[in-house]
Amino acid sequence: MDDTDTDTNSGQAGTVVLIHGLWVNPRSWEGWKHHYESRGYKVLAPAWPGLDREVEELQRDPVGIAGVGLEEVVDHYETIIRGLDRPPIIMGHSYGGTVVQILLDRGLGSVGVAIDSAAVKGVLPLPLSTLKSAWPVLGNPANRNKAVPLTAEQFHYAVTNTLSESESAAHYRRYAVPGSARVLFQGAFANFNPKAPTRINFRNALRAPLLFIAGEADHIVPPKVNKANWHLYRKSTAVTDYQEFPGRSHFIIGQKGWQEVADYALNWAEEHTHTLV
Repeated sequence: MDDTDTDTNSGQAGTVVLIHGLWVNPRSWEGWKHHYESRGYKVLAPAWPGLDREVEELQRDPVGIAGVGLEEVVDHYETIIRGLDRPPIIMGHSYGGTVVQILLDRGLGSVGVAIDSAAVKGVLPLPLSTLKSAWPVLGNPANRNKAVPLTAEQFHYAVTNTLSESESAAHYRRYAVPGSARVLFQGAFANFNPKAPTRINFRNALRAPLLFIAGEADHIVPPKVNKANWHLYRKSTAVTDYQEFPGRSHFIIGQKGWQEVADYALNWAEEHTHTLV
């Protein structure tokens, strides 16, 4: 499901490109898409390669997901963004936040927002909760080129830990899909790979402004990881900011109160973008 359709009257304020993360597809942005369209934006939420189908179909048959790497994901979004009339606001969640950082480093976008961003090369902290969240995949090297789902219990710990079991189960049915283990392995071992696809020129002074948003209760990407990522940009003169939301899990874009996060992200983007009129 390539969620790119918008009302013909939308887009007067500009374009927002939303990039989802691992173990979900564009449906994870459904609230944000309509929220931003109501503010006059054209909103594109394209799927990663192999994930351009409905969640229920992907749950039954994950064909096309296995073996997809971060290079293919980034190149896919670069092609979409270069086809637009003007540079968009780019927002990404989890590994989508990693993609945002890489795209901005390539000179794309008017502004970027990385929400609970997975780490890029150079980020050193590895909290126990991060390792526990990723271990169902990373614990078996044979998973490297497979499409690997999380169980409902694993999803609850890693993604929706601030929700009740029943609430988490409902979101698991609604959003969870198998993820490309190759992406996770590439991120996890980036610091041992000189040519890691997550490498960034942190001194790049020409890139667009970048905001990091973190959830205080996030298990996969705790604030410690986001802060370490943010600090890597300290030698660049380009704008790089950080905002943390208390009590928010990795499901920050969907749990109760997500509108506060969405509005903060867009308001910050409007203040810093190069292209809005």
